[in-house]
Amino acid sequence: MSELSKPEEKKYNLWIVVLSILIPLAVAGLFAIRIPGVPRLGFLPPIYATINGITAVLLVVAVLQIKKGNRELHERLMKIAILFSVLFLVLYIAYHATSDATKFGDSNHDGVVSANEILEVGTMRFVYLFVLLTHIVLSIVVIPFVLVTYVRTLSERFDRHKKIAKITFPIWLYVAITGVVVYLMISPYYVS
Repeated sequence: MSELSKPEEKKYNLWIVVLSILIPLAVAGLFAIRIPGVPRLGFLPPIYATINGITAVLLVVAVLQIKKGNRELHERLMKIAILFSVLFLVLYIAYHATSDATKFGDSNHDGVVSANEILEVGTMRFVYLFVLLTHIVLSIVVIPFVLVTYVRTLSERFDRHKKIAKITFPIWLYVAITGVVVYLMISPYYVS
């Protein structure tokens, strides 16, 4: 890899800003859009939850590899983790573009969580909402962190890469793990 020039790095920084804004807006917009004529892709949630789990494992193994001094394997694992995150995003978008949102506690699958259903789930509803909310907020926050961390690698600014990676890693790992947790908690309420 050769070091990026200042204009190249500025171009990447512009893309980081654009993507960090567009990705969350596109995902948020999907909750109001359904693609007509496309069948519901209800089989996707366990697949993208698995991808989140694999991403978490890749992140941990990648950090262990860099601590061992294996920079080449670390770099490959991080690129794979980024690819898996992009794949997750594509599948997540495909699912939500074809399916209504599933509601935690909706045991009769009527799209409404009644007072009785809320009583049935009890305090788990608050646990679920906390995990979901932190997952969503941090999944938005982590986008620029991942991109900046990667660009600093491309720029061969490893001292700066290491500084931001110490922030990026725990956030990204939390998002990957809580993606699995959210799926496991809401999976009983998916319409089959």
